[in-house]
Amino acid sequence: MDVLEKLKILADAAKYDAACTSSGLERKGSGFAMGSSRDFGICHSFAGDGRCISLLKVLLTNCCSFDCVYCVNRYSNQAKRAAFTPRELADLTWQFYRRNYIEGLFLSSAVWKSPDYTSEQMLKVLEILRYEYQFGGYIHVKVIPGTSALLVEKLGTLADRISVNIELPSSGSLEKLAPDKSKEKILLPMKQIQYKIQENRQGRGRFGGIQPVGKQAAKIQGAASSGNRYLLEDKESLNGLRCMEMADPYALKSVDGGQLQKPWKKGQMRFAPAGQSTQMIIGATPENDRQILRLTEGLYHQYQMKRVFYSAYIPVVEDNRLPSRETLPPLWREHRLYQADWLLRFYGFTASELLDEKNPQLHPYLDPKCHWALRHPDVFPVEVNRASFDELLRVPGIGTESAYRILRARKLALLDWDGLKNIGVVLKRARYFLLCKGRSYPFLSHDKNAFLLAMMSPKERALFARQERKWFQPSLFDNFSAETDCNKEGAEPMLTVPALDDAQKEALECVTIPVFS
Repeated sequence: MDVLEKLKILADAAKYDAACTSSGLERKGSGFAMGSSRDFGICHSFAGDGRCISLLKVLLTNCCSFDCVYCVNRYSNQAKRAAFTPRELADLTWQFYRRNYIEGLFLSSAVWKSPDYTSEQMLKVLEILRYEYQFGGYIHVKVIPGTSALLVEKLGTLADRISVNIELPSSGSLEKLAPDKSKEKILLPMKQIQYKIQENRQGRGRFGGIQPVGKQAAKIQGAASSGNRYLLEDKESLNGLRCMEMADPYALKSVDGGQLQKPWKKGQMRFAPAGQSTQMIIGATPENDRQILRLTEGLYHQYQMKRVFYSAYIPVVEDNRLPSRETLPPLWREHRLYQADWLLRFYGFTASELLDEKNPQLHPYLDPKCHWALRHPDVFPVEVNRASFDELLRVPGIGTESAYRILRARKLALLDWDGLKNIGVVLKRARYFLLCKGRSYPFLSHDKNAFLLAMMSPKERALFARQERKWFQPSLFDNFSAETDCNKEGAEPMLTVPALDDAQKEALECVTIPVFS
């Protein structure tokens, strides 16, 4: 099997892994390594100048010794198998990068023979790229649950981002659908990665300093061999001694001819500078959105995750423990979870605020922020000229940029509705929840249907109309394009939305916003 045929098989097998949408790392190119990394997004993203930048997302192999029920690569599934050698994958990445096809590598793998053997092969790929080719581009590597701590540490020193998939939202589901994996095998490397990243940021342990060179290194080495590190007089040498103890074991690599090769990252040893992330599958198990968000919140707080990614389950295998093959992927639920995740990370919400025992599911037609506002009418309306930054962030339709604009503008003068428009605040949703100088928005409609349509995006309007069969005549001012017309013949279904349950219907019917009273 040639390399291109392997690439076709293994790139297709990697399409179900979603955790590679952002780099989170800024590293400029330099004279001792080829390549750089930018922090504004990688893989199906667009840079500030309009360029589409991407990663080579591929598996090292799809030959798996585990039998996870939901996975297309499980060993009991009949599939065409392939495996790269470390040299083949490194050469392929290097050739793609030189031709500007990619800006980095996303490397994952099935469990080949054992977690440690698989990690050793992945480590060889990274070593060839970093040390032999002097590759300075972005690398994201997946850690196999059950990998030894030493291999996790070595992978983290060569990769920009490192991640361990948590797979499923509960240990019960994991035991049922992935018997070869366990909660302990997944959380243990997560904790190790978190600890090493903290060392990197705080300057402790092996991952916090710069390796001394030349005369300074010799002086420090002599002081250290004497057994008294405090014989050193200057602070610079003391810092150098601490850094020497953190020296990169890969800093100098022997090559042919007895010469020494420069490291890909000169001097400083860093561990996963772009942080760690994880991914869980949504829709394959019966956990509700409340359980998922509580787990997500715990991962952010306890393991300092950069991102938690959600992957809508796509039925690829037939099994009585999984949804049937005819079940459509819950793409709309995945979308709502990403919106709620954004509120957890940037808007100061908690999982218990967004969902509770009475409302365990995110609303299919209202975004989580608007749904929360409807369930807390006592908080609104908010006076623009007196509200704090945190209070403004909880208003539907106001984001961080609009909140900052309001805070800056009201230092100069009291804001009215025209003033909000002039500074660029979009009032389509926010007008129902705000007061300006004690007055509500002029000529505000009291119609409940008009309010609900104002809370929805064009896609949500189309889905709501199709689900509820409430067809209406769009006006010139409705942001409703032809692409969202669900009556169009031959149009593909946009996103799958479940039917409303009693709690969701009640949330739509009982709209008690102060401006309506």
